[in-house]
Amino acid sequence: MEAIKIALFASGSGTNAGRIIEYFADNQAIKVACLLSNNPEAYALTRAREAGVETLLFDREEFFRSSRIGDYLAGKGVGLVVLAGFLWLVPPGLLRRFTVINIHPALLPAYGGKNMYGRHVHEAVIRHGESFSGITIHYVNEKYDEGEIIFQARCRVEPGDTPDSLAERIHQLEYRHYPEVIEQVADSLRRKLDLA
Repeated sequence: MEAIKIALFASGSGTNAGRIIEYFADNQAIKVACLLSNNPEAYALTRAREAGVETLLFDREEFFRSSRIGDYLAGKGVGLVVLAGFLWLVPPGLLRRFTVINIHPALLPAYGGKNMYGRHVHEAVIRHGESFSGITIHYVNEKYDEGEIIFQARCRVEPGDTPDSLAERIHQLEYRHYPEVIEQVADSLRRKLDLA
């Protein structure tokens, strides 16, 4: 059985990326082939290298105005692109070539869109007096956070919550569910590609 290969994209500390790498470390059917970042300071790069995962750093020009990234992914045999704290909009050329999924720290369609990430999301949820927040895992299209929803999980917003305390509960949902949903999407891709 040929493995489905995953490429992770991360811009920051890479806690989700690290969990995903760990989750698939011994999986023969799904392999993390590489981690790519637009940020030379991203700790996600260190996490990947320490786990023996190949990394690639790129800039805005390469990402938006060349085929370098798509060609690199194709050369690695990547079948699924997973955004794990990656903040740039994915260009149409990559979306045409690869299945791309993302995780968002709110219950889309609420609190999505440009500049709605991380702490900004949790501040907005608390400011608007929401009773619940959560995570949304979705396919990526050409607009921020508007792709087809794959999975959602929610948690209560408690009285007295701060952005940090809410973020901690959201992170636990991310760590628990994102690897499992990635596995489901990868298995579905395998069936579609008739690799099984």
